[in-house]
Amino acid sequence: MLSRIRNMLKARGGIFPDSDSRTIARLQKTAQVINDLEPSLRERTADELRAASDSLKERFAAGESLEELLPEAFALVREAGRRTIGLRHYDVQLIGGMLLHQGNVAEMRTGEGKTLVATLPLYLNALAGKGAHLVTPNDYLAKVGVQWMGPIYHALGVSVSVIQSGAGRPDESSFLYDPEYSSDDDRYQYLRPITRREAYHADITYGTNNEFGFDYLRDNMVVDLDECAQRELHYAIVDEVDSILIDEARTPLIISGPAEESSELYRRFAQLVPRLQPEADYEVDARTQTVILTDEGVAKVERLVSVPEEESLYDPEHAAMLPYLDNALRAKEFFQLEKEYVIREGEIIIVDEFTGRLMFGRRYSEGLHQAIEAKENVTVRRESLTYATITFQNFFRMYDKLAGMTGTAATDDEELGRIYRLDVVVLPTNVEYRARFGDLEEYDVDPAESGVAFSGVLDPEDPYKVTVFDGPDDERYYRRLDMPDRIYKTEDAKFEAVIK
Repeated sequence: MLSRIRNMLKARGGIFPDSDSRTIARLQKTAQVINDLEPSLRERTADELRAASDSLKERFAAGESLEELLPEAFALVREAGRRTIGLRHYDVQLIGGMLLHQGNVAEMRTGEGKTLVATLPLYLNALAGKGAHLVTPNDYLAKVGVQWMGPIYHALGVSVSVIQSGAGRPDESSFLYDPEYSSDDDRYQYLRPITRREAYHADITYGTNNEFGFDYLRDNMVVDLDECAQRELHYAIVDEVDSILIDEARTPLIISGPAEESSELYRRFAQLVPRLQPEADYEVDARTQTVILTDEGVAKVERLVSVPEEESLYDPEHAAMLPYLDNALRAKEFFQLEKEYVIREGEIIIVDEFTGRLMFGRRYSEGLHQAIEAKENVTVRRESLTYATITFQNFFRMYDKLAGMTGTAATDDEELGRIYRLDVVVLPTNVEYRARFGDLEEYDVDPAESGVAFSGVLDPEDPYKVTVFDGPDDERYYRRLDMPDRIYKTEDAKFEAVIK
C-alpha cells in the first residue's frame, strides 16, 4: 500500500519526486522565460523575425553561448511554427527541446510531437555554423520531416536539407528545402536537388543512420579533402534512438569492391551441406550464428570431399575449404528465402531486418553472399573486398554532442548511459504536464460517470479508476491508457491476434 501511495505521489510531483520530475521542474523555469517573450514576438513582422534570427547568429559569433541564446531561439522557433504550419510548441515540448540540446534522450509517448520538438534544438545548434543532423530510421521520415518542418526553418533564414539513399549515387538523392521549387513528383514537392556536399553544408541536415554512416566511409576513401561531403560531426539528434543505438549498434556498414573470380567451391558445398543433419553432424548456436561440426560431421565431410583417410579436413592442404563449408552451413541454417533475403531477377537482395525494406546494392561480406547465391542456384558473383567499415555505435560516438528521442528509452537507460553517456528523461504528456504546472485540475472518477466507454483492466489494483483533467472553458481530457504488452507463444498466434 505504501509503495502504491509513493508511486502516486511521484507521478504528481509530490513529496517523493524522482530525478525526472526534478529535472522537469528545473527546466520549467526556463519555459516560463520563453513564454514571457511570446507576446512581443507575436507583434513582429515576418521580416523582423528573420532579422531577430540573424541577430542570434551574430551574437553567437561575438561570444554569447548557446545556453544564453536558448530562450530567445526557442521563442522564435515557437512563433515561426505557429505562423507557418499552425503548430505552437507546448511548454512540455519546450522542455523536451532543452533536454535534447543538453545531450540527453527524451522519452516521449507516441503522438506527443517528437518531430516538432526536434526543431527547437536543431535551430539552436545550427546557430553555431557547424551543422546539425536529424537522424531517422528510414528515408520517408527524413523526407517528410523536412517538407513538414521546412517552413519553420525557412522563416528564420536557416537552410535545411535531406539526404536519401540512392543505390550508390548520393549526388542524385540530396535535396534542399525550397518553398518556391515545384516538382513533377508530388513526393518531392519543395525539395530542390543539390549535391551531397551542398546538403551537408546546409545549416540542418535530415537523413537516415545508414546514409550518414556510409557518407562518413566514402569521405575516408577520397584522395583529395576537397572531395569530402561531410563537415565535422557537431550535433545530432537520433530518432528512435533505442533502435538505432542499441538494437542496431553493432550492425556494420561496409563498402566493398570486387575481388577475384568466385570459386566453384561455393556450389560444391551448397550441394554438400543438405546431406548433413543438425545435431548428428553439426551443432547450431543461434545466439552467435555459428555452426560447429561434430566428430561424426567432420568424418562425413571428409568422405564427401574425398580427403584421404590418413589426412584431416583441418590439415593445411585442405584448410582452404573450411570457409566455404562454414558459409554454406550458415546460409542453410540462418538465412531463409523471403525472410533474410529475396530473389529479384536472378539476384539475391538483402531484406533489412529492422525496416523490411529491400537493400539493393548491398551484399553480405566474406563469402556469405556467394554461399547464399550457390544455395539458391543463381549466378555466383565475384567475391568482394572490404574497403571501409564502421559500426553505428562507433560512428555516432564521434559526434561532439549526441541526443536522442523515442517512445521507449527507459528500458535501455543503463546501456545508453554506459556506452554513449546519454541520460534518459521520461517526459509527461502535455495534459499531465499542464495538470502539474498549468491550468488543468486532475482527479479520478468512475468510468460510468466519465461519459467514455473503456474496455479492459485500467489498473490491476483499482480497475474502475479513470483519471480526468478539467481545464478552463469546460475543457476535459482523459489520461491516455497504455495497456500492458501481450506475449504470444508463436508468430502465427501473434498475427491472428493482430488481425482480430
